[in-house]
Amino acid sequence: QLIREEDLGRFGALGIVASMQPIHATSDRDLADRHWGPKRTPRAYPWRTLLERGAVLAFGSDAPVEPIDPLLGIHAAVTRKRPSDRDAWTPGQRLTLDEALAAYSAGCAYATAREREWGTLEPGMRCDATVVDRDLATLRGDDILDARIRATITDGVVRFADGLG
Repeated sequence: QLIREEDLGRFGALGIVASMQPIHATSDRDLADRHWGPKRTPRAYPWRTLLERGAVLAFGSDAPVEPIDPLLGIHAAVTRKRPSDRDAWTPGQRLTLDEALAAYSAGCAYATAREREWGTLEPGMRCDATVVDRDLATLRGDDILDARIRATITDGVVRFADGLG
């Protein structure tokens, strides 16, 4: 959550995976501002800086502490704001959609030393996928929250299907 400046580059150099939950940045925003103060808050949830310094990010939901919906976390990662917020919190740490998706997929596979088995969609890999009702790449900001998960596939088996024949 809060990383000392001198430690940010050590993640990549030492091969340490930064396992984080993007929705915490938006949930903790007010608490962090109040308790960490203006000097430390800019170092909170430093996803962009960690990536730039060579770290691998692995994202999750932290359910049941936070909602399990990955779209909420993706929204938090790319906007750094809650739906009710007008402004992003430490906007310099926002990620692109591709970076956020990689942290939720390939980053998690790497964190569990299974990157040769899953984490990307390509021939020979185990199929874990989420089907969304629209192309996330065409959405901006809060529009991500309008998307709905239609199916979840793990190891090639449909585990959840919402209205898919």
